[in-house]
Amino acid sequence: MSGRQDLSSRQDHRRAEQVDLGRWATGLLIALAVLVSLGPFLWILVTSLKSPAQIGARPPAWLPELDLSFYRAVFGQHDFGRYALNSAIVATATTLVAVLFGALAAYPLARLRMPGRRWLLGLVLGASMFPQIAIVGGVYRLLMRAGLLNTYPGLVLPYTALTLPLAIWILASFFREIPRDLEDAARVDGCGPATTLFKVFLPVAAPAVATAAILVFVYAWNEFFFALLIMTDPARQTLPVGVAQFPGEHEVPWGDLAAAAVVATLPLVALVLILQRRIVSGLTAGAIKG
Repeated sequence: MSGRQDLSSRQDHRRAEQVDLGRWATGLLIALAVLVSLGPFLWILVTSLKSPAQIGARPPAWLPELDLSFYRAVFGQHDFGRYALNSAIVATATTLVAVLFGALAAYPLARLRMPGRRWLLGLVLGASMFPQIAIVGGVYRLLMRAGLLNTYPGLVLPYTALTLPLAIWILASFFREIPRDLEDAARVDGCGPATTLFKVFLPVAAPAVATAAILVFVYAWNEFFFALLIMTDPARQTLPVGVAQFPGEHEVPWGDLAAAAVVATLPLVALVLILQRRIVSGLTAGAIKG
């Protein structure tokens, strides 16, 4: 009896060691993945804090001198503030329009018994698979005839068209999981489809709304191709296009580009952190006790 207990104890100890080893291995892989993901951004951050002499040093200097001259050049020698304002206007407007129309389209696709709704959702997603180069000619002609070139709506409209399928898919997937009892209770209280959507579904679907908003905003903030072709007026250029104009005639200002990239990334990081808290609160507020 004692021998069996010792054997069982050794087996339990062995299993515990294997579990601990597995946790260490998983943690190491996660840390390695995070390091690989953050590596390019950390290198850009270090580069932006180097002095001009350190930029061209061979071998490269790993520790910067904490020189802010490149940041002063970004805001003093370039129209960085104007580029950032244009990107903020376009990205915010695109997010609001895409999430609003995405919710209006996702609700009937997810909740109403309409024929061919799955095929319609698949068609919406299929429309987003066209490469930008294949549709840019038609979009440019439409905007030119409408007089929307070098205007904020001229950039918001194609951005909304490109991000709307993703917003619809995210919101429809979440709406589909909301219990039918909530919708029935709203109908008993006299709520129509629009009231049910805005006063019942959207508050419960706060995590999905936040996720869709993050993805749409990040796309509109970072998009380069359409912004390059539609916004040819320097006063209307967005951040990616404006930063692309930094290179000089005889050399590439790596320090200025690195500093501009760091500053352009900070709003996205702040947005994700802010909406991450909103996602957690939305999950708590939308919890349903059955």
